[in-house]
Amino acid sequence: MGALVRMRLAAFTRGGRALPGLLGTLVVVGIIYGGGRSEAAEAYGFSAVALFPVIAWQAKLLLDTEPDVQRRLAVAVVGPRREVTAGLLAAAVVGLATVAFAMVLPWLFGSVTGPAGIAPGLWAHVAGLVAAVGLGALASRPVTRSTLYGIAVLVTGSVLAIVLGLNGSVAPWLAPPLMATARRLADQPGSASIATLTLQAVLWTAVVVAIYVRLRRTRS
Repeated sequence: MGALVRMRLAAFTRGGRALPGLLGTLVVVGIIYGGGRSEAAEAYGFSAVALFPVIAWQAKLLLDTEPDVQRRLAVAVVGPRREVTAGLLAAAVVGLATVAFAMVLPWLFGSVTGPAGIAPGLWAHVAGLVAAVGLGALASRPVTRSTLYGIAVLVTGSVLAIVLGLNGSVAPWLAPPLMATARRLADQPGSASIATLTLQAVLWTAVVVAIYVRLRRTRS
């Protein structure tokens, strides 16, 4: 399975599909930190929200890279579970690289006031990362079978994640806790808040990934 992960990462990077996500991250981070210096925790919280659609898009691009015939051969060689897991792991690796890039850039721009808040900021990005990979997988071509449908799933999921998060009282479990996490970071959250938001992100991602796996079984 490790070889399959490396192969998909190599195809994603050498084919030039990693460049749009890199540029998108640079633009998003530049806009967020272009207004001046801010505390790391608060800035990273909203950076995690803004990067959610970018990372989901990257996950979709990575899973779309492999031709259908090659994907079916991978299923035949390593089995459906390992093939699906390898794709999700490869998307997570790309997402982690994006998170690292996004967290380092503000320091190069001189846009954060100090190291306080880096750990909560990393937590916010990782919580958004797992949810974004789930959404990107659900929008990928092996599931949607159409570029148009894939874009529709990606855009709808990203918009709902942010809009539902603006009003936490309206079906909060229907979306990953992106906005709630950003708001908590601004208020220095306690361990109970972090645990609750982490559980919400994990459960939402688990449901989305389960739907993805189910659809992959029926459409492969």
